Amino acid sequence: MKPYIHRVHYYETDRMGVTHHSNYIRMMEEARVDYMAQLGWPYARMEASGVLSPVTALNVKYIAPTTFDDQVQINVRVKAFNGVTLVMAYEMLRLGGEAPVTVLTGESEHVFLNGEGRFVRLKREQPDFWQQLTELAEKV
Repeated sequence: MKPYIHRVHYYETDRMGVTHHSNYIRMMEEARVDYMAQLGWPYARMEASGVLSPVTALNVKYIAPTTFDDQVQINVRVKAFNGVTLVMAYEMLRLGGEAPVTVLTGESEHVFLNGEGRFVRLKREQPDFWQQLTELAEKV
């Protein structure tokens, strides 16, 4: 998968000139949406088929700051998938120096629901998508 690249905008920084912590969550979402599109399952396709994927948990570790105009590479992968819950892992790297600097590591947890808020059984309703997520999940 091709990593997602985000350039820090001025409005994403705070009074101290560093990227506000809440914006990293947005970057995670941008990268996740891009990752799913690369898999062939853009959110528009999922939603058109009646599948929604809300975030149920987040876990992030802030390691180093970014500032205006920094280029951030976001690597995304499927960490775990049990058929109901999907865990995505993220690594953000600040580019542009002698070597990339790790900015953040994190995870987001998701489930799959229909329009009424009921769980979707992907194995039955979207078997190709289920198979792809199963194959991508890290083996523990």
